[in-house]
Amino acid sequence: MRPSCRAVFLLLALAAPAHAQAPAASLPKVAVFDFELFDTSLQGETDGPRSDEHDRLLRAGDQIRKGLAESGRYAIVDIAPVNAAAHEKNLQACGGCDVQLAQQLGADLAVTGVVQKVSNLILNMNIYMRNVRTGHIVASMSADLRGNNDESWTRTASWLLRNRLLAPDFGKPQ
Repeated sequence: MRPSCRAVFLLLALAAPAHAQAPAASLPKVAVFDFELFDTSLQGETDGPRSDEHDRLLRAGDQIRKGLAESGRYAIVDIAPVNAAAHEKNLQACGGCDVQLAQQLGADLAVTGVVQKVSNLILNMNIYMRNVRTGHIVASMSADLRGNNDESWTRTASWLLRNRLLAPDFGKPQ
């Protein structure tokens, strides 16, 4: 390869990553909280919380965080400083405490999720995205899932991520 070709190739190779993704400072900062379970099933009433469902809730939140980060459209903020406080509350019914917790983290958006369990066969996954500055919901989405197992939860979170959260301009703050 001639020296001038190598120089052009090297410049293109070095410049490519700069164009591949917007600078992290310009991306909306998102606090994705761990998902919660709203269990209205007879099994839940008689047997109480299940560790496998608890693990699935944590994995669903991790899956959404990872997908949003890998999209290059969002910067994910670490929820560790407020995670204990978030777990003490019902983020779906606390009057905006998710927004307050996200504000403490310097986030632009707060994402919460809840899985409603009607039975071991019938469940529903809901995800809500709020503008932290206004407190208004900018995106909400829901999908039914059949079967209370790892695969159904993972596939449902993946579908919501791909077809709702990462759909063009879905949930960007105004």
